[in-house]
Formats: sequence, C-alpha cells, structure tokens
Amino acid sequence: MAGREVVEAVREKVRETIERTEHLIGMTPSGQLDWRPRIAGEKQTDSEGQAIDLGHLLGHLLTCVAGFCAGFQAAFPEKLGEMERLRGLSVDHSCTPEEAKKRIAIYAAAIEKAFACCREEDLGRRVKTVFVPEGETLMTLLLGNLEHLMNHKYQLFFYLKMLGVKAGTEDLYRLRGS
Repeated sequence: MAGREVVEAVREKVRETIERTEHLIGMTPSGQLDWRPRIAGEKQTDSEGQAIDLGHLLGHLLTCVAGFCAGFQAAFPEKLGEMERLRGLSVDHSCTPEEAKKRIAIYAAAIEKAFACCREEDLGRRVKTVFVPEGETLMTLLLGNLEHLMNHKYQLFFYLKMLGVKAGTEDLYRLRGS
C-alpha cells in the first residue's frame, strides 16, 4: 500500500512491544503486587525515594500504552473522537495482571484503528500536546511513547527476574530468524 510503508513498520514495532509487554504481565505473580526492589541506602519507613512496587508498575504500563491513544486522538480528533472516552480510564494505580492485560487490550484495539487512519504524510504533521503546546511531529510522539513503553517493559522484565521468575530474552523480545 503506497504511502504507508513507514507507518506499517512503526505499527508493527508498537504492536510487537505491546504483545511482549502483555506476555510479561502474564508472567507476573499476583501475590507479589506490593513487592518492590530495595534500593541501597533508601529509607524503609516511607515511600519517598523508593522504587515503584510491582502493582503500580503494572498500572504505569497502562499510562505508557494510553499515551499512544492520546497522541493519535490529538492528531486525528475528527476520525478518532471516540478515543476521548479512554481518557477517563484510570491509569498509574496498583492493578492486577488480569486488569492490566484487559485494559491494554482495549488500548491496543484503539491503537490499531488509529494506525489505519495514518498515512506517511501524517507522521510529519505537528500535533499539540500537554507537554509541548506548540506541537511536535506525530512521528516524534509515537517514538517517544514507544521508548516510554519499552523502558517500562524492561523494568517489568527486571522485576520478574529479581523475583525469581524464569524469564529470558524470548520473553522480552520477539526473536527473528537468522
């Protein structure tokens, strides 16, 4: 499909990252949601300066995926107006793996619809955001959200490893044939 090669490449990488994130969430032990790694020298009496607990990390992953929806909704308000309802969903709270997977599936479906609206020329279009009121390109928004999701996907992977969950490279990345 002419004019969509780059859009499709970005869509595939976003889809893959979401899928691997959902996979890692599925490996999360529900009984450990209050667990957090201990940081050398941190106070153990209050939460200030402590690492985020596992349940809140799952809730933050919702924020990461919702960021794609926010960017697309700002870029295509006339085509994706129904995405506005997603803003009302709670993020950044402690949640179970089941809740996180269910919510990410909702966001992923909306992201797929949004990518279907996107053409190559849209990637260079400036979009106003809460963080950059003068706007930045849609491509920059998508790559920034992808980076955010990848960073926290790795954080979840690292937490799982620290908890003794058998997780390997194939859980973190989609391995391609050589």
